[in-house]
Amino acid sequence: MVRYAAAAVATNPQKTALARGEYLRTHFKNMREVAATLTGLKLTKAYSYLGDVQKHKQVIPFRRFAGGVGRASQAKQFKATQGRWPEKSVKFILRLLKNAESNADAKSLELEDLYIKSIVVQQAPKTRRRTYRAHGRINPYQGHPVHLEIILSADDEEVERSKDRDDEVSTVKLTGLNRRQVARRRIEAARSS
Repeated sequence: MVRYAAAAVATNPQKTALARGEYLRTHFKNMREVAATLTGLKLTKAYSYLGDVQKHKQVIPFRRFAGGVGRASQAKQFKATQGRWPEKSVKFILRLLKNAESNADAKSLELEDLYIKSIVVQQAPKTRRRTYRAHGRINPYQGHPVHLEIILSADDEEVERSKDRDDEVSTVKLTGLNRRQVARRRIEAARSS
């Protein structure tokens, strides 16, 4: 079995589904921006969002790799100004999302509860070609492929906050002591009784 880069993220393997693609021939910079936008979304919402991106109804905001990227008014909803509609990256990530969804289905996870916990995008080795220029010169003509890993996770049940913790926090606020000092006094009181 291959080792995932985000294996530490998958704390509960029974409630997670994984998928990975290697040496995908799409631009790394575009894929990184798509992954950053999708991380944390529910799976059903991610599908509809990527469908809208393919139809140019919504945009992928470009934040880090934004040199030379034009402005798009659709990027305002992300509090950004620059954006694009990277078709190849969206196509590859849709395939991997479908793969991860079928892996989740094989583990009998509820598809409505799944959300994208992590997407790891790494640069693969550049593909080296050459292009011929004027006056007998040759320039490199390299592709920038990616390795891609997706982790889907089912929603965890929410746990109620303990009342002891609330009492301790209110004690800290009333007395002006920090938590360590309050804990030390509580331990000393337990020892003396």
